[in-house]
Amino acid sequence: MLHEGNNYLLDYGIKNAPNHGAILEIGSFCGQSTSIICYLIRKNKKTNTFFSCDKWDFEEKEYSNYSYLLDIPYDNYRKFVKDSFIRNLNFLGGLQQPYAIELFSDEFFELWNKQIKTTDIFSRECQLGGSISFAFIDGNHTYEFVKRDFENINRNLLQNGFILFDDSADHWNFGSSTFMKEMKNNKDYIIVFKNPNYLFKKIV
Repeated sequence: MLHEGNNYLLDYGIKNAPNHGAILEIGSFCGQSTSIICYLIRKNKKTNTFFSCDKWDFEEKEYSNYSYLLDIPYDNYRKFVKDSFIRNLNFLGGLQQPYAIELFSDEFFELWNKQIKTTDIFSRECQLGGSISFAFIDGNHTYEFVKRDFENINRNLLQNGFILFDDSADHWNFGSSTFMKEMKNNKDYIIVFKNPNYLFKKIV
């Protein structure tokens, strides 16, 4: 499900992001983009701490897109996706394996802003909070959620940090693409690339 154009945008953003501050992914599903980010952190010799957050709690529409042909019960589907994420990251994550937090993004940022210590799904203790260097927004694609994810990231994003919005291409009918109209008018950001999704850089 990862658009091939995102590979270039992820690479560029991670490579050029400030060397301090966290790398963050919102929305992980089975871990394809998460594993690629792990690889790109290694490739670009970055030392930023990597966090991902996903509740693995799917909306009915999202669940039915993948399960209706097989008549899979919801709980089985959810467990399969989460277990796939864990298996993929244990195999592909290497030393760059993220702190994977099982929360909705709103819940994650509530803890982040309070600088709470927590435990990830790999049973590792981690400290939340601080600045963000690069963020990949790939959670709930409705306009309201994308806008809130941006606002939460923006409060913590370093100058010269990057945000990549998944499914934000002009031809998509998602809230993430609708929100790009506001991003294009945000004087604190510049468009770095559109390939076809949007990568922005914070300039102030």
